[in-house]
Amino acid sequence: MFENLTDRLSRTLKNISGRGRLTEENVKETLREVRMALLEADVALPVVREFVNSVKERAVGQEVSKSLSPGQAFIKIVQSELENAMGEANEALDLSAQPPAVIMMAGLQGAGKTTSVAKLSKFLREREKKSVLVVSADVYRPAAIKQLETLAAEVDVQFFPSDVSQKPVDIANAAIAHAKLKFIDVVIVDTAGRLHVDEAMMDEIKELHAAVKPVETLFVVDAMTGQDAANTAKAFNEALPLTGVVLTKVDGDARGGAALSIRHITGKPIKFLGVGEKTDALEAFHPDRVASRILGMGDVLSLIEEVERGVDQEKAMKLAAKVKQGGNFDLEDFREQLQQMKNMGGMMNMIEKLPGVGQLPPEALAQVQDGKMTGQMEAIINSMTPGERQRPDIIKGSRKRRIAMGSGTQIQDVNRLLKQFTQMQKMMKKMSSKGGMKKMMRGMSGMLPPGMKMPGR
Repeated sequence: MFENLTDRLSRTLKNISGRGRLTEENVKETLREVRMALLEADVALPVVREFVNSVKERAVGQEVSKSLSPGQAFIKIVQSELENAMGEANEALDLSAQPPAVIMMAGLQGAGKTTSVAKLSKFLREREKKSVLVVSADVYRPAAIKQLETLAAEVDVQFFPSDVSQKPVDIANAAIAHAKLKFIDVVIVDTAGRLHVDEAMMDEIKELHAAVKPVETLFVVDAMTGQDAANTAKAFNEALPLTGVVLTKVDGDARGGAALSIRHITGKPIKFLGVGEKTDALEAFHPDRVASRILGMGDVLSLIEEVERGVDQEKAMKLAAKVKQGGNFDLEDFREQLQQMKNMGGMMNMIEKLPGVGQLPPEALAQVQDGKMTGQMEAIINSMTPGERQRPDIIKGSRKRRIAMGSGTQIQDVNRLLKQFTQMQKMMKKMSSKGGMKKMMRGMSGMLPPGMKMPGR
């Protein structure tokens, strides 16, 4: 996500970060580079202009000249202005209506609307503990109705049937009436998409909006269309009272232009990011965390939240108890950790939220990106006997050769895995010692950008 922009801005800001004194000249030079980086990322020109002017105004003023570290102060200003451009803080859904609260999803065809309905319903069911009913008012594509029915079953929410012979308004009203009878908290209405913005489509969606009076009207848009995403959102916003935006396919967007342009052009907040094809690949949009990620500072807070959600708590407690009671953390446990990491979207999803990831060698990142590393480690552990997994210290020369041959790897790959396992073993021992978790959290808090704190601290 935003790789090109992160790379370009990191290189530009690195040159100024060590400066003991900022002059109008070196600020001007840096801002020229920042401007080029934003334009290349397909950020809308008015947004770039306002952003650069705001940074310049603050950078040549008192704010930087009084700072002990002017270069660092300049980067903090850039971060703050990135946050302002994207909306400063996360704006959650407002579901404080008489149940059922109705959410209407709008957008162009192919933006990922139906998938976003499923992702959002899963998000509300699992994280907000809401009962959810989904319904498709797309009477032009029978496949869309069937797709939503399949996805609803997958994410374990209720589906209200509809067919192409019905009117969208009648479908939505029937679903809401059913939800009232069944005391369902939220109804999500999937609407018809078109290949472009047209008058007939807008009239139909206005009529539907007036009939169902949703508490949230979310515009679903593809991040990879860059500033066009912001312009399409503006056209919809003029026809409908949008309350927010869901930016999809963010994992495929190396530029980031849409994320930086939408708030400025529409005045509406981005509420969610679609970060993958899986039904749990939906993140609440936090401008401060995304700004931190764009500047190569990582996003440790989101990483911690993901780990808390993705880890099987029961298994984690059993493992902690085992280690605390003096039991050995073995290769069976290590394999279990690798599998849990896979469930959290893989190693790359976690690594890209760590500070300084842009400075890693490209070949190392490429290895992680294609999932090669985790798959290879699992294959090596699977090639061991149960005895070897429980007592890794017995794995010497001939055993290593047999394991490498059985897993289709090299002896140096087996050695690398054993080294990583030993490091993990040491970390587990530290965590089980008195105050170990606190020490670990303290260490992690040192990775956070300035002004950010660990949750609960």
